[in-house]
Amino acid sequence: ALRISGKFHKKINYNFRNRFNRTSDLQSLDQLASNIELAYMNIKASPTLDLFIGKMPAFYGGYEYEFSPMKVLEYNDIYNNVLAFVTGVGVTYKTSVNNQFGIQVLNSRTLLYEDLYGEVAAENIEEPIWPVALVGNWRGSFFEGKLKTIYSLSYSNEVKNRGTYFFTLGHKYQNRSLTVMYDFQYSYEQIDTKGIINNLLDENQIAEDVLYIENWLRAEYDFNSSFKGLITLMTSTAYDNFKTNKNQVRTSYGVIPTLYYSPFKNLDLQLFFSYIGRYFEYSNYAKEKFNVYSYNKNEARIGIIAPVDLL
Repeated sequence: ALRISGKFHKKINYNFRNRFNRTSDLQSLDQLASNIELAYMNIKASPTLDLFIGKMPAFYGGYEYEFSPMKVLEYNDIYNNVLAFVTGVGVTYKTSVNNQFGIQVLNSRTLLYEDLYGEVAAENIEEPIWPVALVGNWRGSFFEGKLKTIYSLSYSNEVKNRGTYFFTLGHKYQNRSLTVMYDFQYSYEQIDTKGIINNLLDENQIAEDVLYIENWLRAEYDFNSSFKGLITLMTSTAYDNFKTNKNQVRTSYGVIPTLYYSPFKNLDLQLFFSYIGRYFEYSNYAKEKFNVYSYNKNEARIGIIAPVDLL
């Protein structure tokens, strides 16, 4: 990725980021290429009030969402499929040193209705007047910063009168060499926006009335100034026909142990070795209805993380 950030004025910052490994297809709603993740201004109206305008990250909660992909290696199912960068406006306000609240009004998608859904046949699927998302979050800090939280609640409507209710509870404990993070995610979707269940259907159908529930846990420990170890554990469960039959479709499990080595004290360069293990278990209901089977994914990864600051 290429990121450019700077200032138009001492109180007006700008941020732009282009991902090289994504397509450059023009998005019909926001008229930006899909590989442009960030294109927004941050206006500091006061020491406690900030205004954001443009294409930006949604103010979703949780600490998994705070990490860039190169530090997570693999997200859990919701954040692996969520539309995180959309156009709109946002405001954050610090009520005290330990509390900050944020709210956003965003587009809920980057594509127009016909480009996203095409000829899909589903009940009550109509274009809304405005595909809007409302996001609110709270960042808290307790016990002299040892315990921090990022909670969020959002509603977005993809189609007319039908949307997604999504909330996240994120917690972080840090003390000396140990950091522990835990996130809980709940996403009830009247029209499936994550695509996990939708991908099991025929092309002319779309999944409705689905629920995703997730747990994400990450522990990091600094052995010394050169070595850091961490482990990530995660689960994600998907339900179909949630309001009626609550049919469990799939539960995924993940484990990602990683070892980082920093050979230089004055250079931001890290070597890492990681194992990424995922197991996807389908229920008997899913096996009978969708003709699917449980499976594993296993990967060993060796890499170098070396951000290049040009100016």
